[in-house]
Amino acid sequence: MSEIPPEMRNWRARLFTRAIHSYFACARGMTMGVRAACFDAEGRVFLVRQSYVPGWLMPGGGIERDETAGEALAKELREEGNLVLGDPPELVHVYHNRLTSRRDHVIFYRCLNVVQAEPKRADYEIREAGFFALNDLPAETTPATLRRLAELSGKAPFADVW
Repeated sequence: MSEIPPEMRNWRARLFTRAIHSYFACARGMTMGVRAACFDAEGRVFLVRQSYVPGWLMPGGGIERDETAGEALAKELREEGNLVLGDPPELVHVYHNRLTSRRDHVIFYRCLNVVQAEPKRADYEIREAGFFALNDLPAETTPATLRRLAELSGKAPFADVW
């Protein structure tokens, strides 16, 4: 098995992830989520720092029953960053997120010309959020986020595992 990624080395993050996926294992046969690289008109990417997983990552979350991937994406962007889509989201890739769970998949989108309706205030889930220039990302940006940005820029081939 692969090395545990830094964002999952924290025992609280592992415990939370295991608990939520245990619940979803009973509620669903497979879990699926959405995540997006959201860029504003200046080409900056939007990142969030959550309360339960260390590091900066792209916004996203699980798809609920009776919810489309597009609806889940719009909901997560609104909830995690007060973001409003500019251009229609572009489906980029679907990943197997096997380090989180053998049943988890992530639908990854690129969203351009995203605007923030108002600054995101810290809450129980999101501690910080903001747009960052690609050459000035926070030091704690997660390895998965860096891999996705490298794929989008053409610096790395697309992987099948998140």
